[in-house]
Amino acid sequence: MFAIFASFYVAGRLWQDAQTRVHLIKELDRVTGLGQSAISVDDTLKIIACREKHKKLSALEMDIAAAGKEGFTSKRSSDTDGVVSKRRPLVVIGILTRFGSKNNRDAIRKAWMGSGATLKKMKKEKGIVSRFVIGRSADRGDNLDRSIDDENRQTDDFMILDQVEAPGELPKKAKMFFALAADRWDADFYAKVNDDVYVNIDALGAALTSHLNKPRVYIGCMKSGEVFSEPNHKWYEPDWWKFGDKKSYFRHASGEMYVISGVLAKFISINRNLLRTYAHDDVSAGSWFLGLDAKHVNEGKFCCSSWSTVSKLLLQEVSVSAKMRMLDRSYGLGFFIFSK
Repeated sequence: MFAIFASFYVAGRLWQDAQTRVHLIKELDRVTGLGQSAISVDDTLKIIACREKHKKLSALEMDIAAAGKEGFTSKRSSDTDGVVSKRRPLVVIGILTRFGSKNNRDAIRKAWMGSGATLKKMKKEKGIVSRFVIGRSADRGDNLDRSIDDENRQTDDFMILDQVEAPGELPKKAKMFFALAADRWDADFYAKVNDDVYVNIDALGAALTSHLNKPRVYIGCMKSGEVFSEPNHKWYEPDWWKFGDKKSYFRHASGEMYVISGVLAKFISINRNLLRTYAHDDVSAGSWFLGLDAKHVNEGKFCCSSWSTVSKLLLQEVSVSAKMRMLDRSYGLGFFIFSK
């Protein structure tokens, strides 16, 4: 009898200890976040789809409430042709810039981006949002930071990231732009552009409109360039050994300009802490979409090879603003007009 009761007692204590350990492990995972350290691609896409449905439901509820107050009369603004304006931006363009490139930024403002009322008008009428994207100085609060803050107070067209502005940080900078832009604007597309590239806004808008029915689209000048393993090479890739014996990159869009759809931008936003970067931002972006059912669109007008040799020769001795004026006349239908 004593042995039987002792067995029951020991078994009960062991079971109680096991339950206590399970509870402590769950609490530890909840507090530290280790229980959800990674999100699968399927789960991420489900989260995005759920968010989209919630946004559509919220928009419908707002429309119903507004209609009730106004006697079911729509207050949406229209242009001269009677076309209802879009509430949702078509594309958010992030122009990656750096310290010391104010001349490039001023040239872009004068050529196609505009400033002040013009910038707001482009968003309202064409659904295009443009911002210069830059990080912070390694010495926070120095003259470099203050000059950007002063410029932004005058123009109000910057997205200032909370990370160090340095050439080696460009891939992380591009990732943070897509993540923060997706958090801030609910747009159909998001574009990364260098600050020495001219964009034909009308042509870009028309092209992107034709891809609205593709939820996971990745548009750019697609290439699979050589991987360089020599440390002294300009395009050195420290992770060169990961790309196989042939040392060729996977298919990705050239870094001067590429566009991704809203779903892909939201995927980056959700997984920003898990997505790794390589030495170059365009390769890094291409790697993020390898495991997704993304449609790669090779757009020739995003490629430097689409420019004529004559125009390249004519531009060798002219200023940035002159480049824009000359190529605007020569390439009125192109998205890409020049790159230094």
